[in-house]
Amino acid sequence: MNERQRLQELLLQKSYRQGTFTLTSGKTSDFYIDCKQTTLDAEGSYLCGRLLFELIRNHSEPITGVGGMTLGADPLVTAVSLVSYLEKAPLPAFIVRKEAKGHGTGNFLEGKSNLVKGGLVALFEDVVTTGGTLLKVIERVENEGFKVGLVATIVDRQEGGAEALAAKGYPLKAIFTREQLIGKV
Repeated sequence: MNERQRLQELLLQKSYRQGTFTLTSGKTSDFYIDCKQTTLDAEGSYLCGRLLFELIRNHSEPITGVGGMTLGADPLVTAVSLVSYLEKAPLPAFIVRKEAKGHGTGNFLEGKSNLVKGGLVALFEDVVTTGGTLLKVIERVENEGFKVGLVATIVDRQEGGAEALAAKGYPLKAIFTREQLIGKV
């Protein structure tokens, strides 16, 4: 079994739930993918890190850092940063806060001082529905002077997020679409 197949198995076992759920976007759904149950699992974290790092490795331009909005992206950016170090191509991680820090530096970005000024970064999200969270992250990261070169997710729910991001010039790369993961659209 390859890494992608094993990650699919873990996502279905640990993260996929059927029922009635209200999503971050406010939409209701008959299924939920609680990706953190997989991304916070040791094996799941490693597999996410490996597969996302492969996207970076295959990207046309060199990526200099990896980040995303807290909390969904926290385990992903940490896993990718660790895998990059093990692969002898270290990439620093950064986290984008939901609200600016109310004390000290007042930063939206944590880990910013480890990044190359004006560098090209990759942004991650565990699950994308409408793309709203990633659009907010892109704006905050670009306002800090960085360029977004890659936007990726573990699961694209195929509910308009990829299209919303593409309309702004940021094509979404997904390890799995909803159809690939659970077989329904």
